[in-house]
Amino acid sequence: MLSVDEKTGIQAKSRINPTKPPRSGSPTRQEFEYRRNGTACLFAALDVHTGEIISDTKQRNRSEEFIEFLERLDAITPRELTLHVVMDNGSSHVSRKTRTWLADHEDRFVVHHTPTHASWLNQIELFFSILGRRLLHRGEFASIDELTAKVLAFIDDYNRQAKPFRWTYEGKPLKAL
Repeated sequence: MLSVDEKTGIQAKSRINPTKPPRSGSPTRQEFEYRRNGTACLFAALDVHTGEIISDTKQRNRSEEFIEFLERLDAITPRELTLHVVMDNGSSHVSRKTRTWLADHEDRFVVHHTPTHASWLNQIELFFSILGRRLLHRGEFASIDELTAKVLAFIDDYNRQAKPFRWTYEGKPLKAL
């Protein structure tokens, strides 16, 4: 089973003034003003059984790019396996082109949509949170090429130690303490 989504509008931004490293008794000092050097879109699929990420970066997030990513997933997955894909109702996921492509590949792809406004149920969102906190939040990128290279290197490193997420829910309402 694959959990699929895209992280759009990842900013390649660099600080106007350089970040000052931490010193004894003083934390890292990061300038709040930055220069935008463009944006990139990360398409990603999480194999829920292994925890590994399959990814690709693009300049845009349209149906065409999403279908290219689905074709890549199709190409790298053994033919005897059916691809169960969990995804939200994003515009590129439910467009006429994507629905037509999926209908033409219904013997290979089984789609499971998360409920509207509940994309957080999709496990790939957990990985996007990790990526944001560990790389993107304080990252500085002089260009889109540098941004995408660092994101893909992060994913390669992540995959070397990947494990499936252990996500449990007992079906009971949460209690406020």
